[in-house]
Amino acid sequence: MDRRAGWIIGIIFGGLFLCLFAFLALTWYAFQGERGTSFSQGPRVGVLEVTGVIADSKKTLKELREFAEADSIKAIVVRVDSPGGSVAPSQEIYEALRKLHGKKHVVVSMGSIAASGGFYIACAGEKIFADPGTLTGSIGVIFNFYNVQGLLKWAGVQVAPLTAGKMKDAGNPYREMTADEKAYFRSVLDDVHDQFIQAVASGRSLTVEQVKPVADGRVFTGRQAKELKLVDEMGGLEDAVAEAGRMGGIKGQPKMEYPRKERRMLGELLGEDAQSLFEGVAARVEEAVGSTGLQFRLVPPAGQSQ
Repeated sequence: MDRRAGWIIGIIFGGLFLCLFAFLALTWYAFQGERGTSFSQGPRVGVLEVTGVIADSKKTLKELREFAEADSIKAIVVRVDSPGGSVAPSQEIYEALRKLHGKKHVVVSMGSIAASGGFYIACAGEKIFADPGTLTGSIGVIFNFYNVQGLLKWAGVQVAPLTAGKMKDAGNPYREMTADEKAYFRSVLDDVHDQFIQAVASGRSLTVEQVKPVADGRVFTGRQAKELKLVDEMGGLEDAVAEAGRMGGIKGQPKMEYPRKERRMLGELLGEDAQSLFEGVAARVEEAVGSTGLQFRLVPPAGQSQ
């Protein structure tokens, strides 16, 4: 083997070694990003975003814990821009925010929409800011049922479920709902609706009797909501941050701190834009499939998007 061939082989193997080393370093960096949280030094206001349809609470609860444990975070602003979502995740986030009272101040900033489950979460704030044109309220519960009996009859398909328990088959989409089943689901809806009303009353320092007249599923503008004492002040995110900073004892204009983004391999290899696109598509698919369970969610009029 001549000297030139040796150099070529050395360059090839050296390149492969460098690629392997870079891959291992990238993997280590990605896993390191999953561990620990490092916030900037100095007193700051943590800004946590609750956006889109609320289908799960794990990410939001994790970010809340990180803010709660960070000494540099003196207060938290929850930016809500959501039409609502599933009942249980909304309640979990609400309760987690309420538990922070006395430890760190919580202020809510409403975006373009903070309705149903979004408003439920907002009621956990010590103070709520909304823009005059924000859509909020929608204090109600919805349970979607589908009846495809006609479609199956047209297709010549028959469904014959076997059940043990009178109500196990309640809500079956292959037949009409009985009067007993409607009464049963009505009792479930009424109970969850009552929980919503009580949460609003507690969070807004109102009586249940004061909340009930506006708890019929209607939405209100931010200005209307202020008149009804459902929000406290007119203002945007910067106003909410300034108030949270004042409540947290920060002098001057407070600096904002957002939760640390997890570093995933997809983001490292393809870039943040590709990762955001992938997650956005996944979220839209989940939203399109949706949950047929109980929801605190604003349903748009026919022909309009969410």
